Amino acid sequence: MSDYIDPTARCPGPESIRPDATIIAGRTHTGRPCRIIDNTCSIPREELAAVLEGLIAERRFGMAALSAHGGHTLAIGQPNATHIQFGDTLYRILLYPYEARIEPF
Repeated sequence: MSDYIDPTARCPGPESIRPDATIIAGRTHTGRPCRIIDNTCSIPREELAAVLEGLIAERRFGMAALSAHGGHTLAIGQPNATHIQFGDTLYRILLYPYEARIEPF
């Protein structure tokens, strides 16, 4: 996980979202706004909506404490990175407190 993101990173601003990015909004289990952004502009909206619903159901949005690199210090709101596959293509997904971003590798 640490190979994909800077452990001190915060959710990037609107300048890092492509103008043609697909954005689907939702609400967390506590009613807070959240969203998923496809910065590749290649994933069908219904598949993005299904991923967003799954993230909400798993309560993946919200503030959480993460220990970077297994250290003894906790940092609130650190992004989490993993991968996700749509069709035959693998993408990087970055999970911020109230936003999920899909990016190319």
